[in-house]
Amino acid sequence: MNSDVQIAGDPLAIPHLLPPVPAHPATVAGFVGLARSIAADRDAWAPLVRYDTTSRWYHRLRTGPGYEVWLLSWVPGQGSGRHDHGPSSGVLTVLEGELTEHAGPGRRSLTAGAQRVFAPGYVHEVVNDALTPAVSLHIYFPGLTEMPMHGAPHCTPEALETAAP
Repeated sequence: MNSDVQIAGDPLAIPHLLPPVPAHPATVAGFVGLARSIAADRDAWAPLVRYDTTSRWYHRLRTGPGYEVWLLSWVPGQGSGRHDHGPSSGVLTVLEGELTEHAGPGRRSLTAGAQRVFAPGYVHEVVNDALTPAVSLHIYFPGLTEMPMHGAPHCTPEALETAAP
């Protein structure tokens, strides 16, 4: 008895029948996968990381059609302030350390390997509340063109006063 592969041949051996592999992600899942693959290639990003005690350090790692990838470091106590990403969606991946995300009334601890996906207009603040530095990867699609700030950050006394009942 002959199998389908014996009769028709291996379909994977006929490249013209396969859909082309996209050179760049086109879906949220594709961008999440891109973030995971970059995160897994520690030898490519780790030598680039710098720590700056006066401000968050960042480095644009790559760009593609309609997206950009950023590498950020956070020393203890550094934060982003409450902001959104304008018309951009994004994927945040913690590469090393731990970060805290404040969004709405809640907070979420993000440890190495954690990922967050967000849509345009999503307001949050990311802070390194830990005692050790952290590194994160951010992919924005389309590329980041604005980052509007939204008042006092969650971790300031002013924000605590306005949040009190």
